[in-house]
Amino acid sequence: MADKITVRQTGSPIRRPKDQAATLKGLGLGKIGRIRELEDTPAVRGMIRKVAHMVQVVGE
Repeated sequence: MADKITVRQTGSPIRRPKDQAATLKGLGLGKIGRIRELEDTPAVRGMIRKVAHMVQVVGE
């Protein structure tokens, strides 16, 4: 079974570049406080790194 990573959105995409808002949407986020459990892949890790100032990794 693939490893999972849990991510919580802590910041708003308002007044951010459109690509960062799109990255949040790609992660399944969009509202502050929303939590998603995602597969731990290099692509997902890169997306999290791109919006690290707006998300928090809750569990790995």
